[in-house]
Amino acid sequence: MIEAILFDKDGTLFDFDASWGVWAERQLTKLAGGDGALAGRMAASIGYDLAALRFHPWSPVIAGTLDDAVDLLLPHLPHWERRALADELDGAAQDLPLVAPVDLAPCLAGLRGQRLRLGVATNDSEAAARAHLAAAGVTGFFDFVAGYDSGYGAKPAPGPLLAFADYLGVAPEACAMVGDSTHDLNAARAAGMRPVGVLTGPARAEDLAPLAEVVLPDIGALAAWVLRA
Repeated sequence: MIEAILFDKDGTLFDFDASWGVWAERQLTKLAGGDGALAGRMAASIGYDLAALRFHPWSPVIAGTLDDAVDLLLPHLPHWERRALADELDGAAQDLPLVAPVDLAPCLAGLRGQRLRLGVATNDSEAAARAHLAAAGVTGFFDFVAGYDSGYGAKPAPGPLLAFADYLGVAPEACAMVGDSTHDLNAARAAGMRPVGVLTGPARAEDLAPLAEVVLPDIGALAAWVLRA
């Protein structure tokens, strides 16, 4: 039986492009100081389409960490120090108004009503994750929240997933990892958890299906799948 569910954040609890697409354009424009050519070069480096306000499916920052984004942007911003750029991006991300693909509170309440324990493991920072959950009013549904900087490593390594299972005292095989990227699903397989894909991120069903036990349209379909599983 499934006893616990660990969620990715961006692209899973929150729709990826609806949340991050406009934010990325504003942040690149700000960093470029109005220099359109510079904004374009930075956008290309992170796999972002400035015209469409969305990330390409192959973007290296979709499932990456803040450090990955800084590594890609810093060569275009020689006047920025690494720590200052990281703080700028992380601070801006914490204020991001995220868009959920479903009404989160009833969805999560339904899962808790099935006696499931819930957690979040994101490659965003823990501070940003907690800020986003608090802004959505759903912090109380989660027993565990970890970011790439929480001391457990980052996906696709299994560290944060195993930390979740250990924290709850639940066997990994009794946990499902729900995510929108191959990073999430590879992490689930490495941890011995049940991998569940959702289509609220840039990845397509055909990208996720080879790694997932099931691919759902969004987390709203999760409660029914748990009952079947």
